[in-house]
Amino acid sequence: MENDKYYWGLLRIALGFIMFWAFIDKLFGLGFATAPEKSWLNGGSPTLGFLKFGTKGPFAAWFQAIAGNPLVDWLFMIGLLLIGLALLLGIGVRIAGYSGALMMLLMYAASFIPPVHNPILDEHLIYALIFLAFTAVKPGTALGLGERWSQTALVKRFPILE
Repeated sequence: MENDKYYWGLLRIALGFIMFWAFIDKLFGLGFATAPEKSWLNGGSPTLGFLKFGTKGPFAAWFQAIAGNPLVDWLFMIGLLLIGLALLLGIGVRIAGYSGALMMLLMYAASFIPPVHNPILDEHLIYALIFLAFTAVKPGTALGLGERWSQTALVKRFPILE
């Protein structure tokens, strides 16, 4: 169906906005998920709260051990920013899809207990599946710059960047 690409494009933009918004809120502390005094720009750690106090299950000790580590903070924030921008713009969607799926699987593993509302699935796994679907359906070509991006010499040489 011709309109399918627009649904994928809208889904890509919506998930990109979720990732980009998380970056902006953690960077500036807009008061939604991050209080202003705990923002990254005010010296707060974007990973400390969740990894220190929100982790449960068999991997909790490992995630708690890396909570607040500056390298982990940087990797997390760069991941949110680049994945979010790639999805919003429709460029680099394939690598953003794989990276986003990995990030969601790590977040699921950090709180690896049966979810409250469903014994198996939570939103991190659903997002991971959507991210992986993005690697196959080329949603950047609708409502994005993906068509032009895929014609560049860089992407032709390294198709993972599509």
